[in-house]
Amino acid sequence: MKSNIHPTYDYVVFRDRSSNTAFLTRSTLAAKAASLPSIEWEDGNTYPLVDVEVSSYSHPFYTGRNVVLDTAGQVQKFNRRYGRGD
Repeated sequence: MKSNIHPTYDYVVFRDRSSNTAFLTRSTLAAKAASLPSIEWEDGNTYPLVDVEVSSYSHPFYTGRNVVLDTAGQVQKFNRRYGRGD
């Protein structure tokens, strides 16, 4: 296996901007730590901070706020609009 070809894999804090929550995990984004802002975490250490728009804290699938589309109603509406009878 070649040495020095893999990016740095270290701890990074991801902050979900829409739900204002954060979580600590490991990521290869740690290689860009010099260009990222940092945050002091609950354990007293400082980690690179990555802001994300959607995470499992705010995504409708994981929060249970899914929107169910009424496909049968949409088909009937289409048929009424364009004169196709049942």
